[in-house]
Parts: sequence; structure tokens; C-alpha cells
Amino acid sequence: MAPLEARLLRARSVAGTGRIDVSNLETELGTIYTVDTIRSLTRVCPHIKFVWIMGADNLSQVSRWRQWRLLFRSLPIAIFDRAAYARGALVSQAAREFSRSRLAARAASSLVYNRAPAWVFIKSLLHPDSGTCLRSRGLWDC
Repeated sequence: MAPLEARLLRARSVAGTGRIDVSNLETELGTIYTVDTIRSLTRVCPHIKFVWIMGADNLSQVSRWRQWRLLFRSLPIAIFDRAAYARGALVSQAAREFSRSRLAARAASSLVYNRAPAWVFIKSLLHPDSGTCLRSRGLWDC
């Protein structure tokens, strides 16, 4: 993985000046684990509705994260398909345990208004190369 500053610069260049705010929030909050970051964010910004976004590769192994069930119970989650991970992700421990909380993909645009636990799995066109391959070639724009 590239150093944090390089990743921040790259993310900012991709995000542009739109509605995405790229920050080093975990560094500022002093958090390491996702669940702690979410706790801090929701405590500091109780008026903001958050949606956690992650790839299908993380859904496959999120059950190994610290207090992952609390993460699912804390805010809605949007999970994006990633090449070669969808099948495993959708039968993962987290997907099974929270299967009753899964919403249809067409509900993604209103996910933020759903009370947790709530999650959607969003299928999209996939780039044929892996992120690791693209990063190794310096092709972050592909």
C-alpha cells in the first residue's frame, strides 16, 4: 500500500471539487479500527446520516474485524461488487447473519434513510484488472 500522504493526494485528485471530502480522519481522531472511527463520527456529528461504503472483498472477511456486528448495527452499509469476490461475499458470515437486513440494490439511493442494520449489494461494471495490478503499474486512473 502506498504511504498515506500519497493515497490522500491521489484520492483528492480523483474526487475533484465535488461532494466528496477526502481526509485523514482516522489520524485526526486517533482511531485504528473502523468501529471506533464510526463511533467517534456519530458522536461528534449526530446530525449527519452516514453510510459505510466497502467492496465485496471486505464483506467476505469483515467478520474478522473488531466488533464487526456493531458496525452493521451502527449505520447502513453499501457494498460494491469487486471482480472475483461477489459469490464469496454473499455467502460470508456477515451476509448470512445480516441477511434479513439486506435491501434490494434498487434501494441504494435511499439507503441513508434506513435504520441500521441495513445493507445493499451493488453490482456494477467491473474493471478486469485487480487493484494490486493497477497500482503496481502506476495506473490508478484505469
